[in-house]
Amino acid sequence: MSILKNIYKNLILFTFVMGLVCLISPSAAALEEMTDKEMMEAPLDDAPLTTEASYINDIEILGANIIKPEYILEKIKLKRGFLYDKDVMQQDLKTIYKMGYFTERMKAVPVKNENGSISLKIILEENVPVTDFTIEGNTVVSTAELMQYLLPLKGRPQNISEINSAMEKINECYFNKGYILSKIDSVYDDPDGALNLSISEGKINKIMISGNEKTKEYIVERNIMTEPDTVYNENIIKQDLVRLYSTQAFKDVNRTIEVSEEDPDKYDITIELKEQRTASVSIGGGLDSATGAFGSVGISDNNFRGKNQRISLSGLVGSGILMSDASIKDHMNYQAELSFFEPHFLNSDNSLMSRVYYRDLGSYTIPLALERRIGVESTLAHRLDFNPRLSTTLTAGIEHIHLKEGSQGTISNLYALRGLNIAERAKELQGGLFFKLAPGIAYDSRDAAINPRNGVLMSARYEESFGLERFGQTNGRLIGMAKKYIPVAKKSSLTFTGRGGIKVHGDDMPEIMAFRLGGPYTIRGYKVNGVGTGTSFIMGSAELATPLPFVDRLKVNFLQNLRLTFWVDAGSVFKPTVASILYDRPIHAITAGVGLKITIPGVGPLSVDYGLPLTNPGSYGSKKGYFTFGAGDMMY
Repeated sequence: MSILKNIYKNLILFTFVMGLVCLISPSAAALEEMTDKEMMEAPLDDAPLTTEASYINDIEILGANIIKPEYILEKIKLKRGFLYDKDVMQQDLKTIYKMGYFTERMKAVPVKNENGSISLKIILEENVPVTDFTIEGNTVVSTAELMQYLLPLKGRPQNISEINSAMEKINECYFNKGYILSKIDSVYDDPDGALNLSISEGKINKIMISGNEKTKEYIVERNIMTEPDTVYNENIIKQDLVRLYSTQAFKDVNRTIEVSEEDPDKYDITIELKEQRTASVSIGGGLDSATGAFGSVGISDNNFRGKNQRISLSGLVGSGILMSDASIKDHMNYQAELSFFEPHFLNSDNSLMSRVYYRDLGSYTIPLALERRIGVESTLAHRLDFNPRLSTTLTAGIEHIHLKEGSQGTISNLYALRGLNIAERAKELQGGLFFKLAPGIAYDSRDAAINPRNGVLMSARYEESFGLERFGQTNGRLIGMAKKYIPVAKKSSLTFTGRGGIKVHGDDMPEIMAFRLGGPYTIRGYKVNGVGTGTSFIMGSAELATPLPFVDRLKVNFLQNLRLTFWVDAGSVFKPTVASILYDRPIHAITAGVGLKITIPGVGPLSVDYGLPLTNPGSYGSKKGYFTFGAGDMMY
């Protein structure tokens, strides 16, 4: 009997099995003369076998060819040596039927032996064995992959329970891959035992967009990789929604799914958008270890002309003296920048960031010097097709660096104190006009951009700076960084970070281009440059970040991103510059501390840390450590 007929007749069969009773035969000899077919078709007899209880002498399973009789005997309650009980026998027949391997044509025939015991014959009819499989409709999951769930059924009698289990595994296979609309829409068997499956994978009829008023529709469409007439994949749609949300043009992005009126076998997808105000004017201020007490003003639009371009103009004025050591000239910090970002430059895999900037400040690298930088640069980023987590960058720009003396008397005394020739000061103050070309590569597998808990972030960049005024100043630097995020408990994370940089060439590289350690972006617990400056460096950090107890439970978005941090920093510079010698900087350092960090979308991390040096802080350092304030991520 067809397995599908069994499915549709479950209620009828269950009623039938409930009515099964043990057939009473007048004698063993008469029973032995009956064929199995005659036994199967013999009427049931409810007459009592005897007025006395009878023990079961043996139990024989007839009609089980593929399923081993021993397996059936393990499942039933009546055993050899038990008292025969008709009610228990009826329950055993139900148990055998529920195994799924047999048709409803089954019965138990008790035969009375001369010694008064019972010989029990259980007569069964196996379902048609499964001989083969055909699968239709699958395009995104291979037949070979689906067959692994079906092949264990081959050669065994058709079993409703096992077939249903295999179907569930196939549906689960699709679901785990993101094909949540896929389903098996029909199963039927051939008379020869072949099992045929038809799969509806859930194709998309059309994709509609709603809610965009300012944003151009083609801007939305280029962020949607899902296409009509493809199989719907929830994972890909989620990536599309994340891309749309990350444009910062929308405060909410969602999707709805409806069965298409044009084709009931397909689905219509609607991308629902809620735009947010993208143009803004900001006035603010704060504290930063490098900038000092500062005030800032800015105007920006994150959806310029409705094309998802970003344009901003910002200015900053800072005291420039907060948490700086004696090597930094007490001088106001002036900064201005105009930037323009095109997220889809030439094609969807490229982005272009261009900026023009001006900076006038007390130099962080050259002691007691005043530094002014004017420059323009563009960075082209390209996401690689074969691995979307991998991207390349190319930065090109021109920068003019001007340095001048900030305190002639103080610097002369320092040179004399250290026994250095003051004539070397002129070399320290060398700036110039440079053309920079910097190719780079980055890998990002973090699970989130804000407060990531798992994944890896790595980057490497080579910077070649060509001296346009003095070609001898041409130099090359190689810089690399790697971070590993490890989840801890439910909301915390442990981060290991390694950074390094080295001068590849350029004996006459200006000291202004030296690497520096110390301050909020490198070795915390030291003032800016407090560890030292040199032509190469290496450093590492370990940081545990965890939500503040109870605070993260408050329904305030600002507090959701707040983290308490415990950290250790260590690093060293090599081939120290004159500045490190003048101020007796320790060159290497190990610190430990605690801090608060909050990540603001579009701004980055803001942090305040207190660090305690575990090694010699040098003559100008403090064994009690320092507070440091940072806006942005660590340098290099």
